[in-house]
Amino acid sequence: MQLDKIEAGKESDVDTANVEAAFVLLMRWLHRQPEFTPEMLKDEEVQQFVRTHATVLDDAVDYSIRQRPLDDISVQRLKESNFVFSGFKTFHELNEAFPSLLDKDGNRKPFEGFLNDVQKINENYNKWYLKAEYNFAMSSADMAARWQGWWEDEDRDRYLLQYRTVGDKRVRESHRLMHNITLPITSKFWDSYFPPNGWNCRCTVARVLRRDYPESNEQEAMLAGSQATAGKHQEMMRFNPGKQMACFPFYNPYTISKCRNCELQPMKLVKEPDNELCTACKVIREMKRRKEELKTRRKEIQKEAEYLKDETFTNEEFGKEIAFSKKGIKEWLNQPHKHVAEKNEMLLRIKDVIREATYMGAGTDRHNESITMHLFETELKGDKTWIIAREMFDGEVRLHSISDKEEILQYINKKQDK
Repeated sequence: MQLDKIEAGKESDVDTANVEAAFVLLMRWLHRQPEFTPEMLKDEEVQQFVRTHATVLDDAVDYSIRQRPLDDISVQRLKESNFVFSGFKTFHELNEAFPSLLDKDGNRKPFEGFLNDVQKINENYNKWYLKAEYNFAMSSADMAARWQGWWEDEDRDRYLLQYRTVGDKRVRESHRLMHNITLPITSKFWDSYFPPNGWNCRCTVARVLRRDYPESNEQEAMLAGSQATAGKHQEMMRFNPGKQMACFPFYNPYTISKCRNCELQPMKLVKEPDNELCTACKVIREMKRRKEELKTRRKEIQKEAEYLKDETFTNEEFGKEIAFSKKGIKEWLNQPHKHVAEKNEMLLRIKDVIREATYMGAGTDRHNESITMHLFETELKGDKTWIIAREMFDGEVRLHSISDKEEILQYINKKQDK
């Protein structure tokens, strides 16, 4: 990949800290592996990173649809595009980082040395590139909403669509070629040149009354569009986010040109058995399917767990009643975890889990010094995990969340007296 520095380095308000931190955990996982193959994208720790990355792009979609609403199904499709895009990008990051595991003598480096050597990958992919990708996703969602609204308008024949640049000194010369191109919504020009047409592209399309503007010559417009999007990476940007209802085209910096063949037949993969990217594609699409299943099951569990709001739980070693709230249910289900499906299911048997868990002790809550945090240790699929309860200033104890991060133990001081 990859993005040119000038394209990736534009200013953006997106906070990339969570993804950069998640990369460190991903590298810790990679450091334990004897090899890396596309099939290893199935590992829950890898999928957790993909979800973290996709969440940033989903935030861009959410920002856009607050300004220009879009129906739920279309929003879901945009976010599915973000997930697939994030999966391919993760594959490239892992593939690029893996050779750095060994030193010049072929010995595995200590983790800190390995992490230091891959920091440039983290900075490029998860800071600079991600900022440009966030802007692209935000623009795609906005333009997809515009397209859908205009296409579904019964009076659409009264209008033409007009390509517009921002008109300032920052507009790239190639995009100036398309400024004021005015064509009907049915023109094939819009199949390829509906914005965004590049990284950090600020171009847009306005709808104008047909009677007020002359219609452009379509052939000349197509030529201008071809010239505007010629060159490195630009051909990838020939798509219409509203017609595909996707934030990113099928052919992008993390895929290959033949991925376009999958556009019309999404369930049929490019047949290149020796191509690792196609193997990765199969895994990523399976991950997407599983993600949707998890989302559906999470909603079911949230509904089934409503009875918990009226229940209290006890742990003999802890000695105080623990209550559950609607907010606690939501927090539990939204919390990332290496065994996310099992973590969600655990909620339905939380009474038994709390009773059998080991009370680890208490400490000051990381987010609010007036709250005391209590930790209970249990196991999930053979791995230790920690249930978090919060004691409020009035003495009420509420079940709050769950964590698979051992670092949380550092916030515990000692076991409290009953």
